[in-house]
Amino acid sequence: MAVIVPISPPKTTPTKPIIITQFPHNPKPLILQKCKTIKDLNQIHAHLIKTQFLNNPSIAENFLESAAITIRHQPIDYAISVFNKLNEPNSSAYNVMIRGLVLKNLFHEAVVMFKKMKQNMVDVDEFSFSCVLKACSKLRGLEEGKQVHCQVLKMGFGCCGFVENGLINMYGSCGEVGVARKVFDEMSERDVFSWNALFSGYTKSGRWKEAVELFYYMLEVDAEFDEVSLVSVLTACGRVGDIELGEWVRGFIEANGLKGNLNLVTAAVDMYAKCGRVDMGRCLFDQMTRRDVVAWSAMISGYNQAGRCKEALALFHDMQKANVEPNEVTMVRVLSSCAELGALATGKWVHFYIKKKKLPVTVTLGTALLVFYAKCGSTENLIEVFENMPRKNVLSWSVLIQGLASNGQGNKALKYFDLMLANRIKPNDITFIGVLCACSHAGLVDKGRALFVSMSRDYNIEPRIEHYGCMVDILGRAGLLEDAYRFIQNMPIKPNAVIWRTLLASCKVHKNVTIGEESLKQIRNLEPLHSGDYLLLAGIYSSVGRLEDAIRVRSEMKQLGIKKTPGCSSIEVNGVVYEFFSEDDSNPESEKIYAETEKMMQKIKLAGYVPNVSDARLEAEECDKETSVFHHSEKLAIAFGLIKTSAGTSIRISKNLRVCTDCHNATKMISKVYNREIIVRDRIRFHHFKDGSCSCNDYW
Repeated sequence: MAVIVPISPPKTTPTKPIIITQFPHNPKPLILQKCKTIKDLNQIHAHLIKTQFLNNPSIAENFLESAAITIRHQPIDYAISVFNKLNEPNSSAYNVMIRGLVLKNLFHEAVVMFKKMKQNMVDVDEFSFSCVLKACSKLRGLEEGKQVHCQVLKMGFGCCGFVENGLINMYGSCGEVGVARKVFDEMSERDVFSWNALFSGYTKSGRWKEAVELFYYMLEVDAEFDEVSLVSVLTACGRVGDIELGEWVRGFIEANGLKGNLNLVTAAVDMYAKCGRVDMGRCLFDQMTRRDVVAWSAMISGYNQAGRCKEALALFHDMQKANVEPNEVTMVRVLSSCAELGALATGKWVHFYIKKKKLPVTVTLGTALLVFYAKCGSTENLIEVFENMPRKNVLSWSVLIQGLASNGQGNKALKYFDLMLANRIKPNDITFIGVLCACSHAGLVDKGRALFVSMSRDYNIEPRIEHYGCMVDILGRAGLLEDAYRFIQNMPIKPNAVIWRTLLASCKVHKNVTIGEESLKQIRNLEPLHSGDYLLLAGIYSSVGRLEDAIRVRSEMKQLGIKKTPGCSSIEVNGVVYEFFSEDDSNPESEKIYAETEKMMQKIKLAGYVPNVSDARLEAEECDKETSVFHHSEKLAIAFGLIKTSAGTSIRISKNLRVCTDCHNATKMISKVYNREIIVRDRIRFHHFKDGSCSCNDYW
């Protein structure tokens, strides 16, 4: 039994109360320097009332400053009550109150106080404008900010540096970066805060190119910059891929002894990662003497965005060992990596951690969970997370619909689409990709056609190439190959290789040589053929008995040096992701895995499985073709899963290519013989194998 040791609260040194033996004639130092608590404030307040010092405007201002600003962790109510009792407070008193309200994040109240100041005909100065512009900036109150700008110009403060900086910041925060730049360009003098305010506007609006160009201009005019400027420009370099400028900034950091600035070095790590130099970012990360959650998250994000998801998860484990608490950004990237790898157990642990730590499930985090469960083929968890999300946006609904569709639950996906419309959530172009996919997987041709027309007619959404591809898939999947071919010919936009490849895949399923050959011809005109295109046509020839043509296509592929992309299947066991390649022997337990594979294949043979040797390696000898298909990567992964998991446990596999016909047939039989649910995510969709059948209805 674990022994829980109670932790004593940290010892704090109590603040000594002020003892006032005689109230000074000049109470300013007492008020601003020695007043530390609300109790001190009460005591001084009593003396100010008694001595009538509170009627002195400067003393009243000092007292308000102490109540509203200096004692930071106290509510501002006390200062407001004192302010409301002052006889005709002057501009300094109003400025203190506006500043105090801004510091307490009461931005709306700060704007109201400024309006009250104007209504009471109190003189407004540059400090009033600076504070109220900050409040407008935080509120993104563009209209209020414009009104303040008019007052600035009217009262002649348009050339005051920190008022201009406030205007730049306000317009930038409200998305009016063009106006912010106009204010900036018209300034007679600019300090580093002016440049940083404009940088902030560009970065908040995602105008990364302009931010980079601004820094080049800054260097050109020899303007002074600081660490804040460099963080902004490094972030922008990462977004636009300007590694040259990023390297220059990194060199400046090292040359000027700024490597101790955590924010700056973290921005450099992030820049390298986003520019595709993940290893350079890791090198810099490893050199950091101190790393906060932002630094860890930046490096994890870098691995995730580079598709190096196993390294992202390994680094996350290191982060846990370092006792650094992850934040929402970390969780989103880790979930994304788990989704790509199909690492259900690790992702579920992350979900449990979110619940345990009571992290707020924002729309961003909730949607990341939806993507994770959808990509791991766990539809029950997908629906549960969706139903429990406190807030959902159109992307959340779209991910749910797409997730259900790709997992073979097209009808359920369409029911959620109807519920989405009932909740008055307007669908977007991404939603319709999911909805059309649902129609495709459910075989609902007429419904798909109606929804495709509805996109532009009812929702003013112009179909993109992806939507046309979905319609080709709907028609092709249903065997309406002539209709699909005519649909492509009548498209208002030029079909791409993906469109024709979709039709080619349908031709393989329905054994249509003529349209299959035409599809391959069109693909060749658009882009160089890759191995999958040749294999699809060869498969069509084989399916209709034209073996010589199938051999010819495969020989042509070999002569051109086009190699089949090696199949890689991954499986997660006890939080560790294992990868398998065809005929791979790199696993320490390879001998055991191959023995289990042989046993598995013999078992399903007895149950009626017949190997499809046309899916064997091109170079395999005739006598070795059966062994070749037995050793495909997903079969090795399934055998490993049978060894490492208990009877009845679901086995989840992720594969980088489409599942071949032989593996599909074999996995159906394995699910029946071993009484296991096997979920395979291939490059196209999910296959849920159970009791000898698959959710894709043998079309993929």
